[in-house]
Amino acid sequence: MNKNIPNMLTLLRFVFIPFIILSLYYNNFILAFILLTISSLTDILDGFIARKCNLVTDFGKLMDPLADKATQLTILITLALKHTIPFWILCIIALKEFVMIAGASFLYGKDMVVSSKWYGKLTTVVFYCAIVSSLIIGHYNLTSRFDTYLYYSGIVLTLFSLLMYFKSFYAQGYLKNLNKPRN
Repeated sequence: MNKNIPNMLTLLRFVFIPFIILSLYYNNFILAFILLTISSLTDILDGFIARKCNLVTDFGKLMDPLADKATQLTILITLALKHTIPFWILCIIALKEFVMIAGASFLYGKDMVVSSKWYGKLTTVVFYCAIVSSLIIGHYNLTSRFDTYLYYSGIVLTLFSLLMYFKSFYAQGYLKNLNKPRN
């Protein structure tokens, strides 16, 4: 990692998580929104810098999506515990993310790194939009639950992403490489 700015930005996103959660816990939806926005901007910035400056690393390929997942899941857990979103939405997302993290970790242990694809990134964006919608609804005490439709869209995209990652995994021949010893 040695002074790799994109990797440091990725690690910074992990630092934001407890502050976002505390903001939600104390119903400070504006602060949670600001912190989530800054976290999201560092996500965009780290990817841009990594590609532009040829600083893409295996660490970044693994930790960047993990930072996204950790941020989303902890926020969704908090929103579910506060009864802002239905618990079953959290369960579906958590199950999918567990499968993805377990699969990526297993492949990483076999010296195979699976980077995120457009459909995974789109799913992340839709869930960020749903979360922001929940923050707006919470801040203004709105009775309209327009965020629900975004969560439903995110769940459909989650299932689509899971299928596409498995399809990609299979098409790239990773199944053949699973039994090879690690170098």
